[in-house]
Amino acid sequence: MMKSNKKENSVCSCSDNNHVGEIPVKVLLQKKTSRRDFLKWIGFSTASVTLAACKGPVIKSIPYVVKPDVVVPGIPTYYASTMMDSFDIGSVLVKTREGRPIKIEPNLTSKYFNTTSSRIQSSILSLYDEEKLKNPFINGKKCSWNEIDNYVIQHLEKISKAKKDIVILSSSFPSFSTKKLIQCFSKKYPTTKWITYDAISYSKVLDASEEILGHRGFPFFDLSKTELIVSFDADFLGDWCPENMGKAYAKNRNPEKSMIQHIQIESNMSLSGANADIRISKKPSDIKKMLFEVYQYVFLGRESKDQNVKNIASLIKKKGSKSVILADGDKESYIQSLLINKKIHSNALQEKFFLSKESNDEKLKTFLDNKIEKEKVGALFIHNTNPIYSLPFPYNKKIKKLLKSIPLTISFSMKKDETNEVMNVLAPIPHWLESWGDTHPVTGIYTLIQPTIQCLFNTRQFQESLIIWGKIKEKNYYDFLKKTWEKEIIPKSNVSSFNEALFHGVVEKKENIIFRKKHSNNNDYEKKLLNYINHEKKLELEKYFELRLYTKISIGDGHQHNNPWLQEFPDPITRTTWDNYLTISSYDAKKIGLENWYTGSGAMNGNCVDLIKNNKILIKDLPIYIQPGQAIGSVGLAFGYGKKKFSKICNGKNAYAVYENFDLIQKNIQIKKANKIHKFACVQLQNTAVGRNLAKETDLETFLKKPMEFWNEQEKISTHKGMLSPNQISIFENKNKENEKKGHHFNLSIDLNACIGCGACVISCHSENNVPVVGKEEIRKSRDMHWIRVDRYYSDNKKNQKVSFQPVMCQHCDYAPCETVCPVGATVHGEQGQNMMAYNRCVGTRYCANNCPYKVRRFNWFDYVNNQKFDFNMNNSLGKMSINPDVVVRTRGVMEKCSLCIQRTQYTINMAKKENRKIKDEEFKTACSISCPTDAIVFGDVNDENSQISKKIKDSRSYKLLEFIGIRPNVSYQLKIRNLK
Repeated sequence: MMKSNKKENSVCSCSDNNHVGEIPVKVLLQKKTSRRDFLKWIGFSTASVTLAACKGPVIKSIPYVVKPDVVVPGIPTYYASTMMDSFDIGSVLVKTREGRPIKIEPNLTSKYFNTTSSRIQSSILSLYDEEKLKNPFINGKKCSWNEIDNYVIQHLEKISKAKKDIVILSSSFPSFSTKKLIQCFSKKYPTTKWITYDAISYSKVLDASEEILGHRGFPFFDLSKTELIVSFDADFLGDWCPENMGKAYAKNRNPEKSMIQHIQIESNMSLSGANADIRISKKPSDIKKMLFEVYQYVFLGRESKDQNVKNIASLIKKKGSKSVILADGDKESYIQSLLINKKIHSNALQEKFFLSKESNDEKLKTFLDNKIEKEKVGALFIHNTNPIYSLPFPYNKKIKKLLKSIPLTISFSMKKDETNEVMNVLAPIPHWLESWGDTHPVTGIYTLIQPTIQCLFNTRQFQESLIIWGKIKEKNYYDFLKKTWEKEIIPKSNVSSFNEALFHGVVEKKENIIFRKKHSNNNDYEKKLLNYINHEKKLELEKYFELRLYTKISIGDGHQHNNPWLQEFPDPITRTTWDNYLTISSYDAKKIGLENWYTGSGAMNGNCVDLIKNNKILIKDLPIYIQPGQAIGSVGLAFGYGKKKFSKICNGKNAYAVYENFDLIQKNIQIKKANKIHKFACVQLQNTAVGRNLAKETDLETFLKKPMEFWNEQEKISTHKGMLSPNQISIFENKNKENEKKGHHFNLSIDLNACIGCGACVISCHSENNVPVVGKEEIRKSRDMHWIRVDRYYSDNKKNQKVSFQPVMCQHCDYAPCETVCPVGATVHGEQGQNMMAYNRCVGTRYCANNCPYKVRRFNWFDYVNNQKFDFNMNNSLGKMSINPDVVVRTRGVMEKCSLCIQRTQYTINMAKKENRKIKDEEFKTACSISCPTDAIVFGDVNDENSQISKKIKDSRSYKLLEFIGIRPNVSYQLKIRNLK
């Protein structure tokens, strides 16, 4: 169900007089609130708060008997919106309860950006961040918005008369209406200029696309008809592409003759490399050389001496247009990959572009090198970016000094940061869940952002400020947005009104791509080829390390560095939390004398190094992590960490310090062993399955040509009647099997061929089930509280390091060993197949955890709520707003674990009963199945023979984990298939 705000004239008008029930929010949030206080607050204020946007600056309390139509106590309301920050974008549904956004889910009606990563889902918690800016400031003093407006307008008029530049420096902001608004603002102030700066730059790929494809946008790759992917260091299942490509990738990984074959050449072990059929480990300079040799073969037929290149070239020749070449790194690598795709007429390369990234390095460098130094800038607006923290050397030091010379500097941000320290004016902006807006993320697609809660603090949108300062005729940004859409988008779209667009959250509009350059022809190819040959033929081996900078699937560019869910999220590859580190091969580590080791308590420690370039120490005491599959001669480091000054929970080191010239590859890197020892918080220390066939897999040829018994052998148990299947044995001889066919019986299935290990399910479970954050020290003691873990196993073959992912949660066994040992009957089995916990009955003996073969039960060692030792979201009044009221918050001394989202299944059943109808198969969902971007997790009722889950468990690839024990799990897996030929 999707509901939008139907109140056309409403707008989020937040000021420093903002009240809830005539009690200032800022006062209420500073106090500890009991359940009674909370209900009192909700009862009197929700009627106004839930109207997505308020009419005026003061909100009067309204008795709940006169409730708004959009709010029914206990019933969730969903709003279609768009999550957008400095790095991520996604079409989403926002689930609200009694006026509080509590869950982010994918908007599946959208064709694009319709998945929710760990970061997109975690942004719900960033809304309730108590460290957000709560008021505007002028020169360090708290003030009102009227004072801000008078101060800024006075300065802007002087600057305009002096004909000095007014520069807007922002992260990529693909907002159609905002671009129109800045055009209107420029009429009042003609010297206005807009420069886009992203902390992690996409400028090189955009420049390459403009040169080769004629349009400055990230190329759109359609994998639906692709049979061969060759990726040269492009982590396309991670953050390489603006959109998550996992869904399209998994859809074409069905084990058929036309199944995609994926070859990954990379230095760091990435998500894409972990999922590849064939992974080739090379340092960055060797990867570039391999790409160049493939390029030469495609255009000139020159054969390489490298056997890997020969094999790749042969496959490209065989698959032709069904191949696609992806590359990352420098501009030349992007150009070569695009040229190869054009030459082979790759059907993956479409005349469509992602427009959500707008980085322009050259404009930024020109601005920094010339404009400021010549004192041509009178005002600088910095929107949603933190250049003093993220600008690479030498600009990071330079800009801090030069900002002080600009007469008017204004920061539009949500949080206090390094850049804010030297700005004149702090104009705090609301979270995206409190905002109006729109995006134009891909050719022909437009989306809307609508507020789902009134501004929690005294904040104001960037666009609202421009309207006031530019004296634009529209009263507010909502009116401007609505008018712009009704005039320029709705008439040419697939919807008939602005309200209909709000309801769906996304619209399609017919539009032609305007190419700025003609397509390159064959003559252009040969000219470019000669240039590359002359440039590359003198490639020499580096005697130093090559550093590959990357983003973690959790922290990204660091925009949500203060989010405890993301900090405690285990990295899919290293399985560590709360830190970044230098990944290094075991060969190089041994040569330098670096080690990781385990302590007596089972925690992991490691040596630290100093990172040196040109005889200068860039990062001191950087922890090292010995990474299987890391290319010899290369090291890796993740962005987004090292903000200790402005965050109580952000650890690690700032990788932007070495992001020179916005190059992801940094050469001539030296590392020197330091004296410091680092303590890691790692949730998985066992890297292999130790010969056990847990995450089953086989190759495509075996799967297609040999019988099921060969590649998916059923485990049997030795009995006095001979070897029997576990399903033929029962310790409960008098069990009436007919009862299993009555009502609902829930099962969950996980396709290991579709699971890419992204961990979106982990955060979704956190958000849905009020899972606490325990902190780094408790993680080191193996006391993590995640209800679902994604185990990562390396193969024993170190030459071709294969990786397998396996999500594991409570298996809800029909003959559950945990149930038989509980002395107080706290864990019992429900008629619907779910293993349930009676928390009030549990006394914490932990017998059930000891008797669980899957180790999926978690023991509460502490009260994680109202305990300052765990100073995270559950220990402040604002953070508690993220709690799901349908799930109890557990207390100290009890066991907790996955419930197969029983609150969701019962809600679905009750709604169907109320409406006197049958339940549709797709209505049964768990938090993890909703969030899985590749649809690897399927949940449903096995008593419905036509359900998707029934088909999954009958599939020939289906198996149960540790089935030989005979405990009949209700969770099944489909084994993984690799396409090796």
